[in-house]
Amino acid sequence: MTSTPKKSKKASSSKSGKNAKSAKKATLHYTTPGLDTKTAERVVALLQDRLHACNDLHLTLKHVHWNVVGPQFIAVHEMIDPQVEAVRGFADDLAERIATMGGSPKGTPGAIVAERTWDDYEIGRAGTQQHLGALDVVYRGVITSYREGIEELGDLDPITEDMFIAQTEQLELFHWFVRAHLEDTGGRLSTEGADSEVAAARAAG
Repeated sequence: MTSTPKKSKKASSSKSGKNAKSAKKATLHYTTPGLDTKTAERVVALLQDRLHACNDLHLTLKHVHWNVVGPQFIAVHEMIDPQVEAVRGFADDLAERIATMGGSPKGTPGAIVAERTWDDYEIGRAGTQQHLGALDVVYRGVITSYREGIEELGDLDPITEDMFIAQTEQLELFHWFVRAHLEDTGGRLSTEGADSEVAAARAAG
């Protein structure tokens, strides 16, 4: 779950915070003590954007888990599942935070498709390096969007900011796991300069 609008799903922010700026604002009838309604509505929008991103990301990771082939299959196949479970947990935490603030979390596939600013993951059955190259772009986008949210939340709600920070720490760790497979002994990534999943898959493969 990061983005260039509707075509490079994860290139710049494949689960993009831009979506939170354009999504229709929900009216809250109550929120947590100490927050005014306008602030809470903005925080809920940021949370909902990340909820869409995490729901999309855990499905994308599972897709990769099912579709990797090649000599490193078992290592990559087994590396992905803990990431799937963690990101599913992130989605649950984000949804519960929305509800805590008086919002109504949206978790349906239709809501993701209607409100996301990225396209579906573009790689099907492919070698492990190709998928890992594409995931490098995915994670770049997801993490960039989380960091944008953290920056904004610093002035809005430190509780939600802490949640974003904790999730970003784990996402950056997972990104490192992916990049370790793409890095040469000099520390250069095979995906350097690639700004789309297809380009990164080609460079890594």
